[in-house]
Amino acid sequence: MKAHAISPEEPFRTVLKHRWLPPAMVTPPLLEPDAPPVAVEPFYALLINPFYPKDPHASFGKHVLTPSLALTSIAGATPPCWRLAYWDENLLQGRPPWTPMPQVVGITVHLTFAERAYALAAWYRARGSKVVLGGLHVLSCPAEAAPHADALAIGDGVQLWPAILRDIGRGALQRSYAATYETAYRDDPPPRRSLLPRGSFLTSTSLIATRGCHNRCGFCYLSTDGLKMPYRVRDSEQVVGEFAANGEPYAVFVDNNLGSKRDYLRALCRALRPLQKIWSAAVTLDVTDDPTLVREMALAGCTGVFIGFESLSDENLAGARKRTPRTADYARRVALLHDHGIQVNGSFVLGFDGDRRDCFATLAEWIEANRLECATFHILTPYPGTPLFHQMEREGRLLHRDWSRYDTAHVVFRPKRMSTGDLQQGYGWLYQRLFSHTSIWRRRPSQASAVVPYLAMSYLYKRSNRFWHFLIRHNLTHAIWRPLVEVTRWRHVRFRRELAQRPEAALGRIAVPGAVVSAGV
Repeated sequence: MKAHAISPEEPFRTVLKHRWLPPAMVTPPLLEPDAPPVAVEPFYALLINPFYPKDPHASFGKHVLTPSLALTSIAGATPPCWRLAYWDENLLQGRPPWTPMPQVVGITVHLTFAERAYALAAWYRARGSKVVLGGLHVLSCPAEAAPHADALAIGDGVQLWPAILRDIGRGALQRSYAATYETAYRDDPPPRRSLLPRGSFLTSTSLIATRGCHNRCGFCYLSTDGLKMPYRVRDSEQVVGEFAANGEPYAVFVDNNLGSKRDYLRALCRALRPLQKIWSAAVTLDVTDDPTLVREMALAGCTGVFIGFESLSDENLAGARKRTPRTADYARRVALLHDHGIQVNGSFVLGFDGDRRDCFATLAEWIEANRLECATFHILTPYPGTPLFHQMEREGRLLHRDWSRYDTAHVVFRPKRMSTGDLQQGYGWLYQRLFSHTSIWRRRPSQASAVVPYLAMSYLYKRSNRFWHFLIRHNLTHAIWRPLVEVTRWRHVRFRRELAQRPEAALGRIAVPGAVVSAGV
């Protein structure tokens, strides 16, 4: 498909439209300061995922695609003598429960919602609960988090949680607990999905088969000081058993990089194939080094991949320490995935030191020319404890330390080759451009039979935030999306039967493009 030429100045001549953002998507539920005292219930633990403000440029749907595994994994490690409850404030069901008052409250903390996590902790501690804080922000900024908690869980919470509850039970809670991520991953208990409100998510089958990534990009949270996460894998049979047991037709692998060990991914695909289900995952583009592996993924039910392209500049990628194919070969590799019926959600980082004002138009042209079904944009954000943060700090380029704005949607540093205003404008323009009717149509699949499912996914996922707000508030996400997911699964099962009978071409591409579109990457 020939690229539609875009003037480098178009992003800066365009007036950005006002994006609808209801108060419930930007303001957390009120914590009543004068709530009456309630008795603490012994051996009752509450796990909370705090509220965070939503970006009006992106789809609200991505927040309810699938639940985070952090808290359900902690729940899986909870001793049976404890009663357990789960609460995600982002499902818009109000403030977390407090009658009865839990003996223990476990809160996961990310830097963008650290302030909300601390407010929740203060509210529950004032009423007699013991509060345990864990998560990446606690690992990177323990001194900041410590005053807000009775105990910190630094590192692998699945290992630490049983010990913390045991110490609480005997009145000997310590201020801090630490663990590495170097234990055998197969020994972790399965996540406790029975706690989840299944109707609130497109699919409650969030799976994880591997831990870590072979890359250590300077901007990525995996490069945070003190975080040592060797690449570990679970037995394929464990993963397949969880997928089968949860009863959903579609799963999302939330691994940082499912493809870091190709032999493992191949074995996993062969184990998944008999399920006749569909799934999506995050991988790096080098998974396309081996076209036979891409074929195995398609035959196993992979309908979509999330790929961190990050940049179209080899200079930027080298500076970020990203090991990836040359950018000149990106298009061929995207076509290989498309030809195997796998849609591509491309992730791009904006504001690298090599980026100039023309990078936004260049990126939009490339995405449209290569028909990426979906794209996600992130303003370069120096997370505390990462090499990028230390660099920006040394160079005096950090604008502030308001963690709530370190959400990849706001500029928090001084770019080298453009102004902060240019970077913010370019970010907003890319979303406005790629979510437009014209761009959605330009990126339609080449196979005619895939166009209608693609348009349904694009309009429901990308241009329906008012609809998403309604679905989330009324717990209807799963009910509305399930039919589209089932249609996608049916189409993909038929597609891969044909694929299994079709010989591969000399370069690993199949004879007819598949362009099967997933309902929810």
